[in-house]
Amino acid sequence: MSAPSEPRDRPSRGHGDLTRPAQEPGAEPTSLVPDHRLRPLTTAETARYARHLALPQVGEAGQRRIRAARVLVVGLGGLGSPVALYLAAAGVGTVGLADFDTVDESNLQRQVVHGTADTGRAKVDSAADRLAALDPGVQVVRHPAGLTSDDATPVVAAYDVVVDCTDSFEARYLINDTCLALRTPWVHGSVWQLHGQVAVFTGSGPCYRCLHPGPPDQAPATGVLGVLPGIVGTVQAAEALKLVLGGPTLVGRLLLVDAWAMRFDAVTLARDPACPACGPRDLP
Repeated sequence: MSAPSEPRDRPSRGHGDLTRPAQEPGAEPTSLVPDHRLRPLTTAETARYARHLALPQVGEAGQRRIRAARVLVVGLGGLGSPVALYLAAAGVGTVGLADFDTVDESNLQRQVVHGTADTGRAKVDSAADRLAALDPGVQVVRHPAGLTSDDATPVVAAYDVVVDCTDSFEARYLINDTCLALRTPWVHGSVWQLHGQVAVFTGSGPCYRCLHPGPPDQAPATGVLGVLPGIVGTVQAAEALKLVLGGPTLVGRLLLVDAWAMRFDAVTLARDPACPACGPRDLP
């Protein structure tokens, strides 16, 4: 897995069938968090998450599920920064942080979970300290080697949701294939210059290889508007929380973001019958 620093691939509409949604409109998945892991909120938690408790879509029952949830963030760069921060702020009980890289000064224009004093530190350590300061009740699990083919299955198996904040197709294919085998939903995000994309993949919908059967031509390393990963990463965090809560998600759709025109578009995705990962199997 390459270091999740400068995004290198241009978001595209992919090569798969973009004509039929995999999730019927209005269909809402059930929460991924089993009931046996739920516990009552403490008095302090009730106060901290009061604005969540006031939402009918969350309420006390939903916040208990958020508190019991286990979410893995792979990549702690521009996308992983807002994802990790907002998941911790929301009260996700266990946040896994996977990254092998160290903080560089050139990262700080967009990687807001880190600070100037963190330059040279391991990103998992820098981010873990920031999350602990934000919400000490969140359990942070560090995976300083990132996610590799040797440990992807046991690492992913420990979580309810994976959020992909990487910058390489190799890493995304590894996440896709591992999550598909384990039936673990995951949230994909990528950015390039002024454009971004977000999608949610589960065992019941198209997979990432339906969108990109093979790696597209890589664009040369280039700049990115610093705020763009914040926009895309915040959407990723929202999708992860909705998976935990059992709300409607982007399954079957690809969200396209144009930060310069400030325009959001969505195209539908469908499983590719010839997909080497999910096509040959009769997935539910």
